Amino acid sequence: MDGLIHGVKWIEKTEALDQLLTAEASYSASAMEQGFEAQVLKIGSPNRSFVLKVWNKSSKPDVGRQFRLLRVLSESGISVSKPYGWGMNENDDPVLLTSWDGMPVAKLTKTSVTELAVLLASIHRLGNRAMGQIDVPAHDFMGYFFAEAGEYDDLQIALRAIVPVAGMRSDNIIHGDYHLNNIVEEGSRLTVIDWTNGQWGDRRYDFAWSYVLKKIYVTRYAATFRSAYLSELPMDEEELDAFEALAILRWLFLKRRGGTPSRPDTAKRVHSLIAGNRYLRELKLEL
Repeated sequence: MDGLIHGVKWIEKTEALDQLLTAEASYSASAMEQGFEAQVLKIGSPNRSFVLKVWNKSSKPDVGRQFRLLRVLSESGISVSKPYGWGMNENDDPVLLTSWDGMPVAKLTKTSVTELAVLLASIHRLGNRAMGQIDVPAHDFMGYFFAEAGEYDDLQIALRAIVPVAGMRSDNIIHGDYHLNNIVEEGSRLTVIDWTNGQWGDRRYDFAWSYVLKKIYVTRYAATFRSAYLSELPMDEEELDAFEALAILRWLFLKRRGGTPSRPDTAKRVHSLIAGNRYLRELKLEL
């Protein structure tokens, strides 16, 4: 524990972290499920737990911005992990310490899916540029979500046709990867984690990506999620179809890069999504 916390050069920290650094309590550290980008550790005592995320792989994001975004969202009442501090460890890897907010969602219900949709809408509604500047980047959509997509002719043709129709904007805070692996629960509270992709972006894409993933992996609750979100922040059908198309293309792109889970019925569901989308059904897209 001492090396993990006291060995960090903390660049920004809260009073809670100061208390942790001076406490004499005994803490333990255990590995959590690891991502492609970082090592994730649960640090805790019998009374209190934290999450320490260490970007010790190839990805080196701007963790300071992520810390400040979490602070703004948390202080505004959005259900995200509370940030305690960020800095650099002895290997010059960026680290972020946050609250521990529970385990992955064990069982979905219509109520919990509705809550997830309302929570996403509340993030989009709060993070509107009209409400003031928040210190996060505004990336080029194609460069960020479809980097190296030019290697695939079918995807490139589809994107060139759909992106202009969609009319991309970057006027809302988006999570960038809002799916069930980035939601945890403790009791009845749901919390959004992993804000590495947080940025100014298009909320319509953020919603469509989450919705398409549900149509692929948790089909039973996709319609509930769609209805609940659109009740909060409406979209017309043409908009929805365009952004669903972009989300499907994103899934195809990530699959070809080895970054999507596959189940026995996954290919069938994706083919069905392509066939049902006005922008994709006539294109020759391969899984």
